[in-house]
Amino acid sequence: MKSSDLIRELCRKQNISLSELARRIGQTPQNLSKKIRRDTVTIDEMIEIADVLDVTYEQSFVLKNGEKIRAGNNK
Repeated sequence: MKSSDLIRELCRKQNISLSELARRIGQTPQNLSKKIRRDTVTIDEMIEIADVLDVTYEQSFVLKNGEKIRAGNNK
């Protein structure tokens, strides 16, 4: 699943429009819409989206020994 799909699904489940999400993260609806269309939302933006919607965002690599290298807000 692409980042753009994750954001759309999150908005649907949180009952929030993409335009409202854009405003909450300090972007214009047009700018966020372009990033979603192009699937160019950064990890930092994903973390910010998670923070403003009070959810956890996790992204990680898992090494063979079980160690995880994570990016996210890890609430």
